[in-house]
Amino acid sequence: MTKVHFSPVNDQEIEAYVATKEPLKSAGCFAIEGKGGLFIEKIEGSHTNVIGLSLPLFRVMLKNLGDQISNFW
Repeated sequence: MTKVHFSPVNDQEIEAYVATKEPLKSAGCFAIEGKGGLFIEKIEGSHTNVIGLSLPLFRVMLKNLGDQISNFW
């Protein structure tokens, strides 16, 4: 589980962010790797969960299947 803590934002900031159309293309309506990252105060857990696929979890899953990530390099 990953918790994302947002900073306090005002209506003007929200309207300006929505006007960029970035949140309309993102699950959760924000892109941490884009302009939405400016509103994130803290992340508890894996930051790759927030971006998409948890890379550490993916590595463990491959290991559980008898493979290793370095085989794909």
